[in-house]
Amino acid sequence: MADSSSASYIHMVHHMIEKCLIFNMSKEECVEALSKHANITPVITSTVWKELEKENKEFFKAYEERQSKQEQMSEEETTQLILKIISDSSKESDD
Repeated sequence: MADSSSASYIHMVHHMIEKCLIFNMSKEECVEALSKHANITPVITSTVWKELEKENKEFFKAYEERQSKQEQMSEEETTQLILKIISDSSKESDD
């Protein structure tokens, strides 16, 4: 049973990272936001992010290039977006 709940937790973190990517957040912004607003340990977010990078090298290469060209989001924007992610995620789990 612990394996399925661990897998479910990793899947949830994966899903939240994808939402961060949709909002063009950097890895650091995503780790910080999920830690602050979803109580996800930074090492978990970092580990899942690294695995996603391994599986999707070309995507992350292009993503990082785009990131370096864009201004970083303000803390307020980050907070608003992550709260929306959490709200959307809880709505999906209720369905």
